[in-house]
Amino acid sequence: MVATSDTPRPRFDAIEFTDEGNRRVLSAAAKKGQLTRLAPGVYTSIIDQDPATVAHRHLWRIVAHEMPHAVIADRSARTGGMPENGRLYVVSRRTRPLTLPGVEVVPRSGPGVQPGDMQLPDGLHISGEARALLDNLARSRQDSKGRSRTLSREEVETWLDSLCATRGPEGLNRLRDQAKALAPVLGRHTELGVLERLIGAALNTRDDIRLTSTALATRAAGAPVDQRRVESFARLADVLANMSPDVVPALPIDEPRRVLLPFYEAYFSNFIEGTEFTLEEAADIVFEERVPAERPQDAHDVLGTYRITNDLAAMRTVPRSSQELLDLSRERHAILMEARPDTLPGRWKERPNRAGETEFVDPDLVVGTLRAGFDLATDLTSPFARAVYMMFVVSEVHPFADGNGRIARLMMNSELVAAGEVRIIIPTVYRLNYLSALKGATHTGNDRALIAALAFARRWTSRVNFASRQEAEGDMARTNALRDARDAEEAGVRLTLP
Repeated sequence: MVATSDTPRPRFDAIEFTDEGNRRVLSAAAKKGQLTRLAPGVYTSIIDQDPATVAHRHLWRIVAHEMPHAVIADRSARTGGMPENGRLYVVSRRTRPLTLPGVEVVPRSGPGVQPGDMQLPDGLHISGEARALLDNLARSRQDSKGRSRTLSREEVETWLDSLCATRGPEGLNRLRDQAKALAPVLGRHTELGVLERLIGAALNTRDDIRLTSTALATRAAGAPVDQRRVESFARLADVLANMSPDVVPALPIDEPRRVLLPFYEAYFSNFIEGTEFTLEEAADIVFEERVPAERPQDAHDVLGTYRITNDLAAMRTVPRSSQELLDLSRERHAILMEARPDTLPGRWKERPNRAGETEFVDPDLVVGTLRAGFDLATDLTSPFARAVYMMFVVSEVHPFADGNGRIARLMMNSELVAAGEVRIIIPTVYRLNYLSALKGATHTGNDRALIAALAFARRWTSRVNFASRQEAEGDMARTNALRDARDAEEAGVRLTLP
């Protein structure tokens, strides 16, 4: 609270705490509507905002005042000191909870600040990782709302898996050494034994513990996964499983209209990735095998893609197991990237890759994540659902040094061809729509936008007459399919149906 000489009315800070000198003033100001009471002895001058928002914004300052030298601990340490389900757990000398709008701070007794604990503003600390792992392996009861002070065993194992992925074996060994030093002080001897066995399982040096999390179990089995990606696969699979089937049959009577579809599929799939030829140049490469002397590798990319898209037997081959997914992906990649030995044709990437803001799966996690992704699709029976799903899985993992988008779309269309349904072509003008929808599914979980984008592209594909270049390119011109995506966007031009 600040007093001023030019006004009889006190000016209050955002958060005010009572003491012997201001208790009556703060209480009176609250009665006049000048302050809002957040808790006994805690007021705010921010009266035009939701008290829960104010309490959340100033939470650490309030906790530091009401529970001096507290250590944010247990499951709250895993969330970085942010409340979860309306609770923040701390170690403090205070025995009674602190109830604020929107959050309850729940204390427990225990040792104060320890080596490895991280300092926060206002004298607070948060448990270091070794301490937090030990504390979270202790059992705790759930309250009436199903909330628990500590993480579940599965959550601890998933946390360890992510630590192993980011820190490596050396990082886990350091954590184990730190935990050994802390366990006697914390009284966590039993928990230390469990943690040592879990770390041993993560490092494939022990097998004397039953694992409960998929993430750590697959790592212990030699096929670690990118848990965040696996969760996104499960989310998409759930959305697709609950949607009505979208069936667009490739009827035998329409076979003459699909003669050149594989050519345009290969052409547009490469165009999306920046391998740009005119249709005349692409036709010469594919049908006349005229490889431009100045662009031999680009030409072989188009030709390699066409060899797969035009082989009906190959396109009808879909993976029936996770191992078949691995084998088929590498087989197709070897054909596609044959002319680019620097991209390791038919071999998994050896270095991390990214596109813009998106970082793809780490090389060490490729096999496990592909396997886990495949296993999550067992309930998908609709060919279109499986097509969308397989494309997304391969695209998200990005298992190769190059050619990932093309492989993803090949896997997508194989599911449709095998089921006797119309393939999906992404024409030039629709490139940004497709990539934007894919990015949305990756970063915001907007799976339905991706599904809708692919469904529209398939309807467009089903209506184009691919019987000849004249017929096909006439339909494409009328539907804006060949327009540059950025130019079309600026001009407000969209892909239309024939």
